[in-house]
Amino acid sequence: MCDSKTSITTLARLDNVSKRYGNITALNGLNLSVHAGEILALLGPNGAGKTTSVSLMLNLVEPDSGKVSLFNQDPQELSARQRIGVMLQNAELPETMRVSELIELTQSYYPHPRDLKEIAEMAGIADLLKRPYGKLSGGQQRRVQFAMAICAKVEILFLDEPTVGLDIEAREAMWTSLRKLVAEGCSIVLTTHYLEEAEALAHRVMVIAQGSVIAEGSVESIRSRVALRKIRCISSLDISTIKQWPHIDSVTQDGQYMTIQTMDAESVARRLLNEDAGLKQLEIKRAGLAEAFIELTKEQA
Repeated sequence: MCDSKTSITTLARLDNVSKRYGNITALNGLNLSVHAGEILALLGPNGAGKTTSVSLMLNLVEPDSGKVSLFNQDPQELSARQRIGVMLQNAELPETMRVSELIELTQSYYPHPRDLKEIAEMAGIADLLKRPYGKLSGGQQRRVQFAMAICAKVEILFLDEPTVGLDIEAREAMWTSLRKLVAEGCSIVLTTHYLEEAEALAHRVMVIAQGSVIAEGSVESIRSRVALRKIRCISSLDISTIKQWPHIDSVTQDGQYMTIQTMDAESVARRLLNEDAGLKQLEIKRAGLAEAFIELTKEQA
């Protein structure tokens, strides 16, 4: 039995990894770990280094310096690669092959693949199996790519922007399948621009900017790092007036409800109560992950 807690719980690692593309630094001494049984969301603006981090663990690119390991092995080892599933943001697949043929081909890469019926049900593609891949819509193709990623009971599933192009119903169905996979013991590395997706799914979040980790922790801990608060109420005061108050970040109106974002919720709430005798349904909430992400990356910039 290994005496290192990290070795026991960590399935993949980037240790002080740097990667450059010409004059562009994609990663700058980045440390990243994937723990057993978690959904890790990698967040960051375009060009932050998220896709490069995933590509390193998939052996699609090599680091300029630092170490990459997958199940304590080199990521190029077949025995390590057979324990992962992958869904990349951009995938080029033979358009004339039927969906069932693509899945059967992917199943052949694994010693113990899932049953085709189970794969189709989890990915929501039972009605697409006989259709040529090139005849599918963009959203249908994304579901097929997800099906190919879950062709076996893998230990790590790498998903790069998996729900791009999906409608709300298909997105929520994929979320349900992801939670089922985690319940089976699968770890998931998720990159997404949909911050509500990360907020709904992730056990741990890493915010990357300019090739470095600027925040890491649970969704709650990331949110708590930002002092921004949301005040929601029904008020007769004019929005343009409130925007002139100190410490106001933004004010919006949605029907009868007004939403105020501020760094000093207490003083703003007191002023609302003092200046609007008819104030109703006053609520104060901590900023969501989206607001926290904007503030963190703004500070970095």
